[in-house]
Amino acid sequence: MTYLYIFLALAAGVILPIQVGVNNSLRAGVGTPLIAALISFVVGSACLLAYTLAVRTPWPSAATLAGLPSWSWMGGALGAFYVAASILAAQKLGAANLIGITVAAQLLTSLALDHYGAIGFVQHDINLWRIAGAVLMIAGAVLILKN
Repeated sequence: MTYLYIFLALAAGVILPIQVGVNNSLRAGVGTPLIAALISFVVGSACLLAYTLAVRTPWPSAATLAGLPSWSWMGGALGAFYVAASILAAQKLGAANLIGITVAAQLLTSLALDHYGAIGFVQHDINLWRIAGAVLMIAGAVLILKN
């Protein structure tokens, strides 16, 4: 089962720069990054709704929703910020620079979240191997930026 999750993570990684390019093309067509981001989220939301209805996923109760921590509702806002920021930055940075920078930032943030077991992640202590991996990823992002 671990291989399935590795495959999904790889697929998400492949799709991310493609999504940035598609959204940047949408921005060029509609003239503004905010409208492009809004269109992207509306289309994505419609796809998720259709899939949810098609597979008959049960809806959570009002009590379940009310019991969620307040910060758990921020995912959509954070996603909207990421999409809008990537649309703005993509046209100036290019795909490799944008993704290199965002992956390095994601890795550093992920190390901290794992170390503290924050926002629902399983706690994984930071160690020398993780730090070395982060340093190599950051070095890779810097090398890509040097071009």
